[in-house]
Amino acid sequence: MLTIIEQIKQGQLWDFPGGIHPPEQKTLSSHSKIAEAQLPSELILPLKQHIGAVGDMLVSAGDKVLKGQVLTHADVAMSVPIHAPTSGTIKAVKPHTIAHPSGLSDLCIIIEPDGNDCWGRKTTITDYRHTEPADLIDHIRLHGISGMGGAGFPTGRKLQSGLGKTDVLIINAAECEPYITADDRLMQDNALDVVEGIRILNHILAPKLTIIGIEDNKPEAIEALQRCISKEDGIVIRAIPTKYPSGGEKQLIKVLTGKEVPAKGIPADIGIMMHNVGTTHAIKRAVIDGEPLIQRVVTVTGQTFKQPGNTWALLGTPVNFLLERFGYKADKKLPRVIMGGPMMGFTLPHCDVPITKIANCILAPTRKEISPTNHEMSCIRCTACAEACPVSLLPQQLQWYAKDQDFAKCEEYNLFDCIECGACAYVCPSEIPLVQYYRQAKAEIRLRKQDEINAERAKQRFEAKKARLERDKAERESRFKKAADDRRKEMSSSGGDDAVAAAIARVKAKQAATTNTEAETSKKPAVAAAIARAKAKQAAAQSDTSQESVPDNTEMAKLREERKRQARERKAAKQAESSAVLTEQSASGDAKKNVDPKKAAVAAAIARAKARKAAQASEQTTVDKTQDKPANTATEEDVDPKKAAVAAAVARAKARKAAQASEQTAVQAQDEPANTAAEENVDPKKAAVAAAVARAKARKAAQASEQTAVQAQDEPANTATEENVDPKKAAVAAAVARAKARKAAQASEQTTVDKAQDKPANTATEENVDPKKAAVAAAVTRAKARKAAQQAAKDTQQNSEEN
Repeated sequence: MLTIIEQIKQGQLWDFPGGIHPPEQKTLSSHSKIAEAQLPSELILPLKQHIGAVGDMLVSAGDKVLKGQVLTHADVAMSVPIHAPTSGTIKAVKPHTIAHPSGLSDLCIIIEPDGNDCWGRKTTITDYRHTEPADLIDHIRLHGISGMGGAGFPTGRKLQSGLGKTDVLIINAAECEPYITADDRLMQDNALDVVEGIRILNHILAPKLTIIGIEDNKPEAIEALQRCISKEDGIVIRAIPTKYPSGGEKQLIKVLTGKEVPAKGIPADIGIMMHNVGTTHAIKRAVIDGEPLIQRVVTVTGQTFKQPGNTWALLGTPVNFLLERFGYKADKKLPRVIMGGPMMGFTLPHCDVPITKIANCILAPTRKEISPTNHEMSCIRCTACAEACPVSLLPQQLQWYAKDQDFAKCEEYNLFDCIECGACAYVCPSEIPLVQYYRQAKAEIRLRKQDEINAERAKQRFEAKKARLERDKAERESRFKKAADDRRKEMSSSGGDDAVAAAIARVKAKQAATTNTEAETSKKPAVAAAIARAKAKQAAAQSDTSQESVPDNTEMAKLREERKRQARERKAAKQAESSAVLTEQSASGDAKKNVDPKKAAVAAAIARAKARKAAQASEQTTVDKTQDKPANTATEEDVDPKKAAVAAAVARAKARKAAQASEQTAVQAQDEPANTAAEENVDPKKAAVAAAVARAKARKAAQASEQTAVQAQDEPANTATEENVDPKKAAVAAAVARAKARKAAQASEQTTVDKAQDKPANTATEENVDPKKAAVAAAVTRAKARKAAQQAAKDTQQNSEEN
């Protein structure tokens, strides 16, 4: 049985399923030689013109560059650099629309040519036959060579994958798509360079057989290649039938070798390597001439051009520059420019799109030449697309799943085996843009897979970091534990204590001391002073108790006698007040008939003054007795200061109660004459004015006397607190001060009464005042004054008890 190589050498060919035969239209551009490249006003170089990663920029805006100078750099195999197509200045580095079906923008380097076209430094390999394949592969990669057939796969990476396992090397020269003649003219005009590039690939890969696959509609190219190939090269030229898409990688391998590339596999998996004829020409220029990939052959065709043909175009040349050069005249009803052929190309959003490494054709057809796409209709299930598919897929099923975004089903039906040749859309009677659905679904699946890869990579990094931290923690703990054990052993061997335990104990003690200090300093000064006074009193009481072994009840007996005496005096004062009230009521009854309101007010003030005097007299008597008895007692024997202070406080409270009772009686006596005066035909204005003046002066006198009493009470207390003074004497001094304050208040009130009696007639206002309202206002004012006096008395009592 003959081997595959023997069958190929004998001229045997195979066929692939499906395929179509659209009009070729190649004679429009294949009749003339390739035109030389011309310099546009600016060159737009996208950073990404191939499959793989983008390199790092080595230039910035404003830099001067030479022809062939490296603009980007990357060390990874799946990335190739780009080079300056001519000498000039970096005008800008910014996003610009690129040659892509999406019409999106990408980062581009814009060069303004200087017209000199000066070359930079070239790196050549004169004798590649004595150079290692790895060095040649690296040289090819650094010169920016990538696949020029349409995929843009980095050539260096592709050669690495086939080292040592390539049996058959195939050069793809089929160029099956209509209108495109770039490879045809390249083989006719530069056949020697193409063959030399094939020889370099043979040296790198060392295949058993090299085949040039070319369609039989290119006889001139076949003849030019045969003239350049010798028997020693081991290169076989095979003319294959013209059928679209015979130029596809998997389809051409099937036609030439009868083998099929497995799903999701590459030709290297079955021992086959394929390169485009344009790529071989670029390899020869890079290795032997030292020129990077800075230009390529582009077909400019269509019936809208006056002179369609092929031209060398510098990478980055705007499409509109080529249109103007070849005499483009847009169709009036349907102007459009397509990058690529009519089957796999895409319409450009505008003509300011640059030429890249994979752009092989600019097609500008008329409306009659290529009819516009009508409205998409529903699928009629005619199976024409399945019969035309060269990969034996089910295009209608894939379109349904892609439209429904059921990407799992799309992968199940081998969506990624689709080469996007457009044969299914070409034969579809419903004019469904099937390839567009497939491209969109592929892009979405790639994006989701990339997200999953990134998530998995992030998860692995997180888990690795977590494991590293735990490992470091365990090592640190074990190291500390070992060091502690070593210290303990050393301390035990030397007979000392554990230094770590002692240090921990010292730290804890220091923290406890700090906490106590902060707690003590956080107390308020007033609270601290009160606590200090309480502690001093407790200490004094304990000292007195220690001195007296037998309790002395003499002081308590004296206090009881004093309370009895005060009770008798209060009883007598109440009787006197009740008799005074009866007398005033009878007097007020007589005054209802014919009483002068001025005299009534004066009588009320006199009654209040007498009540105050009586209370003051009783309090003075209490103070005198309190002052005499404790003094005599203090001289005779030691008395408990706490009991003396309690007795003084009780006496003050009783005196205040007697004063309040007398004041209430006086107020009642004042209110009744005022009401009586309001009922009679007496001048109410003068009475109201006189009452108001009397009340105001009484309030001022009460406030002054109260302030004096407070000051008199505070000073002895403070003095007793600051100095070492006998508490009994301090209590007596406080009582005397309060009595003097009461006398001063009484004297001021008496003066007020006298003035009120003399000048009530002169202070009357001339306006008509309602006597009832005046009386009510006077009563409210007196009530407020009494409340204020009571509050002041309570505050005074509290301060005296605290002190």
